[in-house]
Amino acid sequence: MIPVTKAYLPNKDKYKAYVDRIYESAWLTNNGSLLQELEQRLKEYLGVKHIILVANGSFALQLAYKALELKGEVITTPFSFAATTSTLVWEDLKPVFVDIDPNSFNINASLIEESITPETSAILPVHVFGNPCDVERIQQIAKAHNLKVIYDAAHAFGSEYKGSSVLNYGDISTLSFHATKLFHTIEGGAVITNDDELAKKVRLMTNFGISSPTEISSVGTNAKMNEFEAAMGLCVLDEIEEVKAGRQNVWQKYQAELPTEQLTFQSWNEHSQNNHAYAPVLFGSEVELLKAEANLKENGVLPRRYFYPSLDTLEYLNSNKVCAVSRSIASKILCLPIHPGLSGEDINIVVNSIVTN
Repeated sequence: MIPVTKAYLPNKDKYKAYVDRIYESAWLTNNGSLLQELEQRLKEYLGVKHIILVANGSFALQLAYKALELKGEVITTPFSFAATTSTLVWEDLKPVFVDIDPNSFNINASLIEESITPETSAILPVHVFGNPCDVERIQQIAKAHNLKVIYDAAHAFGSEYKGSSVLNYGDISTLSFHATKLFHTIEGGAVITNDDELAKKVRLMTNFGISSPTEISSVGTNAKMNEFEAAMGLCVLDEIEEVKAGRQNVWQKYQAELPTEQLTFQSWNEHSQNNHAYAPVLFGSEVELLKAEANLKENGVLPRRYFYPSLDTLEYLNSNKVCAVSRSIASKILCLPIHPGLSGEDINIVVNSIVTN
């Protein structure tokens, strides 16, 4: 089978060497030396001021909401993974959906202001598939209405905007380091901010609010990343350029060989370059998608309908907002396999399965 994504496994001997360090220190978690090393290296690699590593991407979002003391309504996109919405609901916040741009697949910034109410406390956009949002327009809107901005940047590892990390926009950006991501720590995530006090607040929250062995300074939870995950992250980071090059190679072959008269590609932000975290293609209709999906599976390929369904259709939300563009895109989009381990033969199977559909 050819899966839509596959966890990158770095050099085994190198990972064992890091594990040996863990065994020598017997320090398995609680801000160990490997975690500290990974935070420093990621801070330098990504070009950000503060990065706090946590147990997963959902925790990163929840910590962001808590640290910014959000209340009431949060404007967000319906075209994303379920966690973007479910973490809001989990924290007793109300997601208010704004439809997406049909080309970038990101939240349509021109529609945000009409959804702002006295109950709105923040905007939660997503850099969909790593494609930077209209960050400058969103910041203008947030400033005019005194709103916080949290970017769900789960897909945006390494994404830049005008030559610097897109993670530097907003009050907080969050990353996911799940095993299937471009960069991973098996499970994991990160909170990124340029605000010193906010970084300090988030770091306290990740460890029960404990500031010293005898002092609990704030409410907190257990959101810590452990040393074995940090070890994996250090290994993957050592080989990240190979990972990126492998993904880019796959995507370039798709672009060159897939029929553009049958498929549409995501329009990338003109001030950025594709980080090749995903390989989404848009069909002309859901009928065409379902035919292609069936043909791919028949040939041993497992694509994924990211992101389906559109989140404004979730029954548990009881949302009366209809986001027509998001629903349309969600019904017609398919993510194709993209990971460094794909062979030329694998890519040909994927392409031929669609071309002959």
